[in-house]
Amino acid sequence: MYSSLIITNNIHSWVLSWMPAAATGIIEMIMIALAYLTLFAVLGLFLVLMERKVAAWFQLRIGPNRVGFFGMFQTIADALKLLSKELTGTDKADKFLYNLAPYFLIISSLMALAVFPFSKNLQAFDINIGIFFLIAISSIGVIGILLGGWSSNNKFALIGAMRSGVQTISYELSVGLSLLTMILLTGSLQLSEIIEVQKSGWLIVQGHIPAVIAFMIYMIAGTAETNRAPFDMVEAESELGAGFHTEYSGMKFAYFFLAEFINMFIIAAIGTTVFFGGWLSPFGITESIPWLGVFWFMIKTFALVFLMMWFRWTFPRLRVDQLLTLEWKYLLPINLFNIVLMAIIIWLNFTIQF
Repeated sequence: MYSSLIITNNIHSWVLSWMPAAATGIIEMIMIALAYLTLFAVLGLFLVLMERKVAAWFQLRIGPNRVGFFGMFQTIADALKLLSKELTGTDKADKFLYNLAPYFLIISSLMALAVFPFSKNLQAFDINIGIFFLIAISSIGVIGILLGGWSSNNKFALIGAMRSGVQTISYELSVGLSLLTMILLTGSLQLSEIIEVQKSGWLIVQGHIPAVIAFMIYMIAGTAETNRAPFDMVEAESELGAGFHTEYSGMKFAYFFLAEFINMFIIAAIGTTVFFGGWLSPFGITESIPWLGVFWFMIKTFALVFLMMWFRWTFPRLRVDQLLTLEWKYLLPINLFNIVLMAIIIWLNFTIQF
């Protein structure tokens, strides 16, 4: 069982030294929440900067280069700008739902981050239904998009929200089925146990051709889940202005913007955990140096994030009919066939061994 016992025991002893035992649990939960909020903010700012640098590299531009060394503080400046901007809205908007919508995306992203094992001893919440939990939590985010688009009382925002509902419901099937293919191989939904299985080899290697097919489908469907190009029909600047968040400004817009990048990290982190061994080193030395696991987890995750950014600056945007055709006529049937193929491979291995 992987857990954060080493870290939490040290923190627990330190908090007990100056706080009554009854309040210790509350203080520790607040500290963990603050740590994850900090991680959320830092990851978001870094990923925005990475997106701009990667875009500039693909388009033979320089990218951010004025604020800080090689533009490293550009996203911090942008965040301060958004903090200081006036919060505007429409008079006919549903104020309660309009203000509530961004928090659905932020909270769902934060809850998803909590279950990832960043290393052997660094995981906030290890549950035996980890993959199921991630799929369920990621589905909540679309509620925020639907509420934001509908409550804005703007036709472009409403069209973007409706597209989001159709797109998310469609591509969730492929994300879930591709992960289910790998769950057949591991026999567990718990993320720590999935990583334990991969000590003898990454699942993308253990699972043979079905694992490779599952990974390819997962990355395509995961990119669509995050509403990123070439699947960004939800925002579609050339058609809808900004889509579902057209009427948002300031920090409320920043919440939507930040959640998109964090969701991209979450999709990549799930792919790292399920297909590429999570925090395990390719050279088998992770356990001897505990914090090396965090390094390997981040390297693998950012490699998949880079792949998703590569998609954006390589392929043109799909039409709505092409978007749905890809899922229902191609990805879904391939996924169903792939699950059967994986089951057959597992059964054959079982009969050979026993």
